[in-house]
Amino acid sequence: MIITAGIFKGQKITAPDENITRPTLSKVRMSVFNTLQSMIDFDGSTFLDMYAGSGIMALEALSRGFSNACAIEKNPKAAQIIKTNYKKFTPSPKLLIGDSLKLTSKFNEKYDVIYIDPPYFSGIYENSLKAVKNISIGIIILEHVNEVDCKNFEVVKQKKYGDKYITFLKAGIEKSQN
Repeated sequence: MIITAGIFKGQKITAPDENITRPTLSKVRMSVFNTLQSMIDFDGSTFLDMYAGSGIMALEALSRGFSNACAIEKNPKAAQIIKTNYKKFTPSPKLLIGDSLKLTSKFNEKYDVIYIDPPYFSGIYENSLKAVKNISIGIIILEHVNEVDCKNFEVVKQKKYGDKYITFLKAGIEKSQN
């Protein structure tokens, strides 16, 4: 896999076995960050990738100017590959190994952008949104194929790539229940 833009543009990373992860395609990564750039200033901003997989989203964030990035990965084999990849970069993202839902519930820090891309049919999108509700101060991005209940968030933008959707949500917006 190759980083698509910024200070690390063109740098290669090793991706975990495709049986373990499903890396976000380069055209999707480029689109995500181009859309984000029209919404926020990356300088001084923070990025969290809840289900890191290959770890490339946090690298893309730092490469494009985010001040810091954190990646969470549960699978030990994928996490070891991410750790090896991150050693090649300065600055490098922080890597936490463990269950994203449990770890984020204990966070004190807040994030400007949170990327949520768990295994597609895991059924944990809504729980992931609940888990980040108190740590998000900006945009939450979902990569998904099924409908996700986003009733407590404002959908800012949604794009379709083949069979998947990228949905940008505004955090902290409670819609009244009628």
